[in-house]
Amino acid sequence: MHELDGILERITFQSESNGYTVAQLRPTGKRHTVTIVGNLIGVQPGEQLILEGEWCDHPTHGRQFRVQRYRTRLPATIDGIRRYLGSGLIKGVGPATAKRITETFGKYTLDVLDREPERLCEVPGLGRKKAALIAEAWRAQQRIKDVMLLLQDLGLPTGVAVRIYRHYGDDALRVVQQEPYRLADEVDGVGFRTADAIATGLGITRDDPRRIAAGLRYALGQASNDGHCYLPMVKLIERASGLLSVTKAAVSDVFTQMLAHHQLWRDPVVTAADPDQYPIYLPPLAFAEIGVANAIRRLLQQYSSMADHYVPSRWELVFAHLAKRHGMNLSAQQRTAVRTALTTSVMLLTGGPGTGKTTSLRALVMLLRARGYRPLLAAPTGRAARRLSEATGIEARTIHRLLEYGPDGEFRRNADNPLDCDLLVIDEASMLDIVLANQLLKALPGGAHLVIVGDADQLPSVGPGRVLGDLIESGVVPRVHLDAIFRQAAGSGIAANARRINDGQMPEWGAHDDFYFFAADTPERCAALTVELVVERIPRRFGVDPRRDIQVLSPTHKGVAGVAALNAALQAALNPPRPGVAEYHSGGTTFRVGDRVIQQRNDYDRDVYNGDVGEVIAIKAEEQTVVVRFEDGRTIRYSGLDLDDLALAYALSVHKSQGSEYPVVVIPLLLAHQPLLQRNLLYTAVTRARQLVVIVGDRRAVATAVATTEVERRYTGLSVRLRRG
Repeated sequence: MHELDGILERITFQSESNGYTVAQLRPTGKRHTVTIVGNLIGVQPGEQLILEGEWCDHPTHGRQFRVQRYRTRLPATIDGIRRYLGSGLIKGVGPATAKRITETFGKYTLDVLDREPERLCEVPGLGRKKAALIAEAWRAQQRIKDVMLLLQDLGLPTGVAVRIYRHYGDDALRVVQQEPYRLADEVDGVGFRTADAIATGLGITRDDPRRIAAGLRYALGQASNDGHCYLPMVKLIERASGLLSVTKAAVSDVFTQMLAHHQLWRDPVVTAADPDQYPIYLPPLAFAEIGVANAIRRLLQQYSSMADHYVPSRWELVFAHLAKRHGMNLSAQQRTAVRTALTTSVMLLTGGPGTGKTTSLRALVMLLRARGYRPLLAAPTGRAARRLSEATGIEARTIHRLLEYGPDGEFRRNADNPLDCDLLVIDEASMLDIVLANQLLKALPGGAHLVIVGDADQLPSVGPGRVLGDLIESGVVPRVHLDAIFRQAAGSGIAANARRINDGQMPEWGAHDDFYFFAADTPERCAALTVELVVERIPRRFGVDPRRDIQVLSPTHKGVAGVAALNAALQAALNPPRPGVAEYHSGGTTFRVGDRVIQQRNDYDRDVYNGDVGEVIAIKAEEQTVVVRFEDGRTIRYSGLDLDDLALAYALSVHKSQGSEYPVVVIPLLLAHQPLLQRNLLYTAVTRARQLVVIVGDRRAVATAVATTEVERRYTGLSVRLRRG
């Protein structure tokens, strides 16, 4: 790590959201300036900075210093003080006011601001009220510097320090010093291990009850990241003991205290014969599961006034009208689905690709609107919502937008302000986790119907729970399962092979012109062949655009045939560096204008969500900002820490592709991808394609995936709650 000190001459760009800064610094003893970049919250022109970081050569912007830690030193000369105060540092103080202040107090100006701010009234033209505002603004700036200094002294990178300060403000110092483990629970991007390192630096011992309590919460949090709603008691204590390197007895003592104080939840309904296997929840997940179960039970008991408008004897006339006026000849299963949706308050509509779920929904929407009812349609992702809109002819929204999720972390639509609808359709429900399902059901108005649509054989939600699977397993919710294939008059190799995979049979190679296999016996050959197929062979044979129509889906992020390496290779082939095309380097990724990119986490402040896909349309060189236009037409700017949320999207993980469809899907599949080779993963990948599937790799890997169904079962209690009433 190198050191650099000098006077901050000019701030070229600074992000309000994360403090990411591009600036010009004049090194001590030098006449020229150098570019510095990093998270430099609170710095102002005129300050002397002492920086630690690394020199790097940016291909577009040249040599620059990437700041990892920094300290400030106040200016000592009158000219420096005047420039510093007039830089915009203090609200209400511009260059003219700064000049009057320094003319009044000279070299003692900063001492006056620190120790005798009431003397600002001596400055010509400054009244008592404005002087007080200037004094408070000065104190606020000093608090920022104090907090940032302490956080960096604890060894935190400036980016993490900025996140902590942005979250807690002036209270950051107290929280870090007295309650460091709160950071892991409350600050995005600060996990348990970072908080634990801070706590260790502050002298908190290994067996401190605060550390053990945080470790128990972390173990349950990690379990929820793996899809579990709870852990059996014995497993939780074992995990926490191993994580913390303390005895199980020490963990058990703290565990008992946390139960007594309701910091953990031992559920009385979802129970077990062996006390060691009792389910232990984080309270929010327990309450979410209980909320969903209660809401479903209410719907099952709810009187349906809608059913009164659909007389059984007239159903044949209704379906005949749909056939004659709209060309919708529904099968017996589809008719049952429509009838059930209109006459029961809650139902499940399930089925694989090409089985007519979308046609059933289109018919349902037509009948509802003909009667003056208000349907609402939603899906977990933007792409799934757009597909639903196109299929039904009415607007569908993401669940977060439907519920009007705000930057403050609250849903505007809830029990006190329910949705305006008579029937709500939720598509791609296999992606629905227990927390979002609970929020959704809270907002369902009394008397409204709920239709939950999905394919239970796909991968479950990324978040905790298996809502669709548990609702099916409970056996208490009316369900219509569509299993007759309609797509392309049952001639689709995609639909046929998806069914074969789901039935535990190998796909048929060569029997269809929309389903192919290319052998590659090594990861290197698999990756090279995947790129060749995407860039040359598939576009030439099928006339598709490789950048917009083809999606590579890999089981894993790592390895030569994983998402990261394939993205780099595909970018190099499809959007290589060339004169006139702007690019920007962030971490290990280079973004270029024209790149396909994906948002990797929910950013509620900017209304962009995990899985949203867009295209880089501009790179602002001076601001070092990447501008992305998403598929819904919105434009978002990324800089500094924000760029950590962005990734190339030429290749995606199968999990990331849920809820989306693509004209062409290419799937690298190797034995090296074990233990991720599972039937539901392969099935999900195959069913993302509309026109063509190409699998590249090892037939044995395909066979392993088809045969593997014994995946780790998620610890969830929804089905038990529903069965026990």
